[in-house]
Amino acid sequence: MARLRFQALADASNRKPVEVTESSKRSELFGANVFNENTMRQYLTKDAFKGVMSAIDDGTKIDRKIANQVASAMKEWALSKGVTHYTHWFQPLTGATAEKHDAFFETIGGGMAIERFGGNELVQQEPDASSFPNGGIRNTFEARGYTAWDPTSPAFIYGTTLSIPTIFVAYTGEALDNKTPLLRALQALDSAATAVCKYFDKNVKKVTSSLGWEQEYFLIDKALAESRPDIMLTGRTLLGHSPAKGQQLDDHYFGSIPGRALNFMRDLETECMLLGIPVKTRHNEVAPNQFELAPIYEEANLAVDHNSLLMDLMGKVAARHHFKVLLHEKPFSGVNGSGKHNNWSLSTDTGINLLSPGKTPMSNLQFLTFFINTIKAVNENEELLRAVVASASNDHRLGANEAPPAIISVFIGAQLTKVLDELENVTNGKLSPEEKTDLKLNVVGKIPDVLLDNTDRNRTSPFAFTGNKFEFRAVGSTANCAKPMKVLNTIVAKQLKDFKIEVDKLIETKDLKKDEAVFNVLREYIKASKRILFEGNGYGIEWEKEAKKRGLSNNKTTPEALKAKISKKSIKLYEEMNVMSEVETVVRYEVEMEEYTKRIQIESRVLGDIAGNHIVPTAVRYQNLLIKNVTGLKEIFGKDFEIHAAEQILLIKRISEHIEGIHSKIDKMIDERKKANKLENVEAMAEAYCFKVKPFFDEIRLHCDKLELMIDDELWPLTKYRELLFTK
Repeated sequence: MARLRFQALADASNRKPVEVTESSKRSELFGANVFNENTMRQYLTKDAFKGVMSAIDDGTKIDRKIANQVASAMKEWALSKGVTHYTHWFQPLTGATAEKHDAFFETIGGGMAIERFGGNELVQQEPDASSFPNGGIRNTFEARGYTAWDPTSPAFIYGTTLSIPTIFVAYTGEALDNKTPLLRALQALDSAATAVCKYFDKNVKKVTSSLGWEQEYFLIDKALAESRPDIMLTGRTLLGHSPAKGQQLDDHYFGSIPGRALNFMRDLETECMLLGIPVKTRHNEVAPNQFELAPIYEEANLAVDHNSLLMDLMGKVAARHHFKVLLHEKPFSGVNGSGKHNNWSLSTDTGINLLSPGKTPMSNLQFLTFFINTIKAVNENEELLRAVVASASNDHRLGANEAPPAIISVFIGAQLTKVLDELENVTNGKLSPEEKTDLKLNVVGKIPDVLLDNTDRNRTSPFAFTGNKFEFRAVGSTANCAKPMKVLNTIVAKQLKDFKIEVDKLIETKDLKKDEAVFNVLREYIKASKRILFEGNGYGIEWEKEAKKRGLSNNKTTPEALKAKISKKSIKLYEEMNVMSEVETVVRYEVEMEEYTKRIQIESRVLGDIAGNHIVPTAVRYQNLLIKNVTGLKEIFGKDFEIHAAEQILLIKRISEHIEGIHSKIDKMIDERKKANKLENVEAMAEAYCFKVKPFFDEIRLHCDKLELMIDDELWPLTKYRELLFTK
């Protein structure tokens, strides 16, 4: 192992930036490999184009005749670009993407062949896909699954393959992927939000949810990463002493981007342009060798697809530059982990951002309506929002003084807090002309000025309002954005639906005018949601105590957090909004519990292997060298040898203690693992791995990391943190 480490270091030190040529403007490259609206106009008949756009804009069904025309046009376009295969590209419950390639090529007899691709192949495929997690929806012996075309996300060319974004459902119709519930949630949000918008503008026909993700990642030399079995098998380092220099000097954030990394970014961004992923921002993050990539906002479904595609693309481009991309939320102990902030907003087909104040009291009242309803939705469903970001890897990050705490709260800033305080005091029932005037002029009317206020954005808040959007900051870097977007859009849709019912009731039964009814309902929502608003330091123990008083959840581990997903409240919510059935909801809970267990199980096995088979033998080897040295000193100095060999003897004893500590802790960890594996209930097994097995990780690591400081650097088998983090 030590030989592998030094060979890897030699390889890494000799790397030169891979040359990247950018011959065209990005605007010219953008979407060149996407079957987008512009391409469709060139290749489709008028009827076919109209049919596809109607499906995208209005959700209408595409008939088979149109599908055949679209398929023919797709094939013609793809073949012109050298494509040989097509695939239904989907997102199973693994969180990653999946694809099975089929060739356009078909034989037709007589030793001849043609390229064939019709509407049947475009609209639906039947991949077995029986090995994907399904939580018991399907029996393995009858594991039919169907992929069905999603026209709202354009097909694209990836390499020499035409990739068609699809949903993935079971033979019985239940969703087996992350995309299907998301599409349902977006539909529910559109319906509920459009209905509320009509209070303010009758011309609004559609409301779209938008998403801007921020992808954080580490970039490690490929040879160095491959020299670490823990990185290759778990995505993170299970061992490793913190280097003398980490991120203490704050000299990495927004610093000059190293040459190799910059060329990787340039290459990646070119590939992104071709695939229509509108990446815009790149920079050094806080930790050494940590970076961030962020795009321009897009419609949520498309943005989710683009982020999933990007994560796959990053790995392939990195290989060309002899890098390994680490997306794990906490690949290195002692330095910041990686998140993926989800910036979320709502916009109308009339071009209005519903979370951005306008220039009139009426447009500002519309802003306040959606703003306060979102806060109310988060307040009512804070435990579910925490659950949707729960994972074995994100548990390391949440609450670690580098990311939001596990307690969900909303930050809105001092000035908007003042506005809500004013609205809280609105008269119950009918408003006097004077109060109406005062509200419109001095409260609602002054909101545009409010947003010029420079209240600092609270980086410890999991859910912060940042001027014209909400930023969900608890999402982990490996996450499929479909999950948080599904929950957020569903809870807001439900809240807006309830809001409209309440407003309409006040108008009908209390004879209130529309604006009076809106003010009355918003007032009650502000009162009901005050517990979720928090402006202070989310990292402090004081907030934990305060949050407990407020009745907010603080689920610090995944097994604790996930239970909210199958509460009666959550099941009812998804069913009412037609996002997921009870079966689909329970299945996802079981799949995620099983995934948690398996990840901790794998980490436990890898840690036991490295500590027992690499660290301990190295420690024994070095100990033997010390014993040989002490024996030599004894031969030279006789009875006085202990004076001259005192440090060596002490070191031998300390090494022995750590070796014994490693072996005993590994044995105990294995015993707990065996007990956990016998449990049949997925919940009980996950909790056993969380609370009984995982605690040994830190104890074993402590012994190993102490040995790292004692043992000769030339003998140490694992590439060290200073080498992983500071090799450019």
